[in-house]
Amino acid sequence: MKKPFHYTKPVCVMLSVVLCYVVVYYTLGNIEMTVPTSLTYPDEDFYIVLDAGHGGMDGGCSTADGVPEKGINLAVMNEVAELCRLYGYNVEVTRDGDISVHDKGVEGIRAQKESDMKNRLDLFNKHTNAVCISIHQNNFTDPKYSGAQMFYSDNNPESERLARIMQGQFVKNLQPENTREIKLCHEELYLCYYSQNPTVMVECGFLSNPDEAEKLKNPIYQKEVAFTIFSGINEYIEGKRG
Repeated sequence: MKKPFHYTKPVCVMLSVVLCYVVVYYTLGNIEMTVPTSLTYPDEDFYIVLDAGHGGMDGGCSTADGVPEKGINLAVMNEVAELCRLYGYNVEVTRDGDISVHDKGVEGIRAQKESDMKNRLDLFNKHTNAVCISIHQNNFTDPKYSGAQMFYSDNNPESERLARIMQGQFVKNLQPENTREIKLCHEELYLCYYSQNPTVMVECGFLSNPDEAEKLKNPIYQKEVAFTIFSGINEYIEGKRG
């Protein structure tokens, strides 16, 4: 896993870099994005912990033409991580490649999956001052359903606020017709459910919906999704600072 990134350049330089990133990627998508304007140094002990769901032998769900969720999750997460680092946040990720993060020597698919999830959860709970985001794609038997949706646990009362902010960013930036409600998760969403820090599982969209799947496979749209998640993180943290 990558070590935390500490960005120490002047605030004006960081803002310029983030603005350039936005101009390069999001004008190409012909959408209007709200760029954060209040750029301050994050607390030294503050962390953004990012998880790209699935990986390795676990591909997650897939598009109709066989593109696995795990790669889309990783692509989006890498973009979110880069934006957070450019902005000056400390960032840790559960995986930075197409891998399972189970312990070495663990054999058997079930045991490897249990070890993988435990290691991800350990990272989510490693820091006492962190925001945790798990990035996934949704799937359903009926292809008509679409739109991002946030899941949160009541282990930390701040998780609901983070989920509402994140859902609002998706509606504002990408999906104005999205009327989905945030949902309280249960034990089957292990990482989200047992995390002690403010945590949201971001279901970016439905790979079972042909139109949305085509968008989610597109690198430019992936960057738009990443910027939306970054904006949600930043809005949450700015509100926390007061």
